[in-house]
Amino acid sequence: MSIDSDNSMSDTSKAWTAIPKIELRGIMMDYDDNRVLERLSLSVDAGSFCTIVGASGCGKSTFLRLLLSQEVPTHGRILLDGEPLPPEPTPDRGIVFQRYSVFPHLTVEENLILASEFETGGFTGRLFGQSRLAAREAVAETLEKIGLAAAKDRFPTQLSGGMQQRLAIAQALLKRPKILLLDEPFGALDPGIRVDMHDLLLGLWAEMSMTIFMVTHDISEAFKLGTRMLVFDKVRHDPDNPEAYGATITYDLPLNKNTTDKAPEPSELFASQLRN
Repeated sequence: MSIDSDNSMSDTSKAWTAIPKIELRGIMMDYDDNRVLERLSLSVDAGSFCTIVGASGCGKSTFLRLLLSQEVPTHGRILLDGEPLPPEPTPDRGIVFQRYSVFPHLTVEENLILASEFETGGFTGRLFGQSRLAAREAVAETLEKIGLAAAKDRFPTQLSGGMQQRLAIAQALLKRPKILLLDEPFGALDPGIRVDMHDLLLGLWAEMSMTIFMVTHDISEAFKLGTRMLVFDKVRHDPDNPEAYGATITYDLPLNKNTTDKAPEPSELFASQLRN
């Protein structure tokens, strides 16, 4: 009996395609009659570092809020690991803003423990005994990781700008998220401190195998940090109704960290810059 060679290939030998960490399908986002984002489709693999640039007001922060589930798209679908994105924020998605939020009357350590107390402290909102000890150990590990262990007993007003931003990152990392969203986290820092924060972020990204989406107005920063740069811009305009059309991704550029190429100028990336 002969065997048909065309059918002898096992299904297990066929190429396997990984499910994207994040996938957007035909996303459109409106606020009343104002269209902020449109025709947004994107597939991002786990472990990617996507930097996001664009002119002011073109929906970059809205995009992050959609990924966090703080906003729901008007049209389209967002998938996380192949499943619909949860309708509310979850611990596996952390976010860091340019302006961080802490309680000024609590120390660095107490501010970080507070999140665990709110989540698991029950009616009293406090942790005791072994639960509090476990929370302190988790906080200590995170503070060591981001270089704030020596400042655990300081109050927020006693921290430098760079240390405050490290605290904001610590807040986002406590739950060990698989996705980290950053909205211009280093915009208010001095250049020297920003370089230190770049090194810290790249180290955390590699160590924790996170997928990162980072908004920045600094194209050089986007070029340096990312494995992929997404450019948001408006390409459709109605002079009689400026809010009729939203921004979309006009460039999706793979980045090579070993390249010596110079970062492009804004005028090379943003059509709106040319119109202005």
